Amino acid sequence: MTEFFWTYVWPLIVIVAQSLLLLVVLLVAIAYVLYADRKIWAAVQIRRGPNVVGPWGLLQSFADLLKFVFKEPTIPAGANKGVFLLAPLVTCTLALAAWAVIPVDAGWVIADINVGILYVFAISSLGVYGIIMAGWASNSKYPFLAALRSAAQMVSYEVSIGFVIITVLLCAGSLKLSAIVAAQDTPYGLFGWYWLPLLPMFVVFFISALAETNRPPFDLVEAESELVAGFMVEYGSTPYMMFMLGEYVAIATMCAMATILFLGGWLPPFPVVTFTWVPGVIWFTLKALFMFFLFAMAKAIVPRYRYDQLMRLGWKVFLSLSIAMVVIVAAVLQLGAMVLK
Repeated sequence: MTEFFWTYVWPLIVIVAQSLLLLVVLLVAIAYVLYADRKIWAAVQIRRGPNVVGPWGLLQSFADLLKFVFKEPTIPAGANKGVFLLAPLVTCTLALAAWAVIPVDAGWVIADINVGILYVFAISSLGVYGIIMAGWASNSKYPFLAALRSAAQMVSYEVSIGFVIITVLLCAGSLKLSAIVAAQDTPYGLFGWYWLPLLPMFVVFFISALAETNRPPFDLVEAESELVAGFMVEYGSTPYMMFMLGEYVAIATMCAMATILFLGGWLPPFPVVTFTWVPGVIWFTLKALFMFFLFAMAKAIVPRYRYDQLMRLGWKVFLSLSIAMVVIVAAVLQLGAMVLK
């Protein structure tokens, strides 16, 4: 009985406890990421933003949570009620599940699997199903049209992100996220990270992540002037909140992936004593917040694209560029290996 407990039960308890801790920390972080997004947008427009609930408005996100939770949910009479309610749950669950393999420091990860990057890519690709389910189950033409546009948009930019990831994998030689960070641990510090040799791919990844997560200037999924509120137009209360939560968690995931793939993960910018004293999780958080600041500034200063411009950028520009970079990176690595021999 004791052997059974330590072999099967105890590891399960540890995994559950780690997962709950990760969820609590992540959800609280998302509340303040949302607050930061609104504050940055307000600062660019020279206004105050949230500043009433709590000191400097720090509790605004939690007030919004209570507002959504206590509102009465409404379901359209002609909707498929089961799928209608399942869609936001699918979106939110898939977004949170991606964090199971993301290392925030050396050894700080729930599951450091050998194919971690494929797992994250697969989970983010499945997120489109929640949107399609919401648009179809609403039994209304506007949500359905928005869901189709969203599916086309997300699938288009997933192709570019896939080729960007391949260039990083060629350089790192591993699908393991912690191994990708370790491959960037060089004596050159931040100049040895992949953002410099793969700078075009870093730019493509950032812009594709904006489209993948339906962020401005690619927020055509919820374009108010065209489709009211997009695929979520029939949603309110807690289901609507879960869609928005899933969207912001997906944004945080993309910021974390950019940090791991191009910015050295938890590594300090320079491998010298002063910088190495700072815990790796602090460096990881600062880099992820820097990436989110870029997301927020893009929302504040870049006008929205038309849908044809969005598709042209994805299929004609980014796809061509990313395929070319895969060939170039593979050729350079192969030639380098031949020279070293």
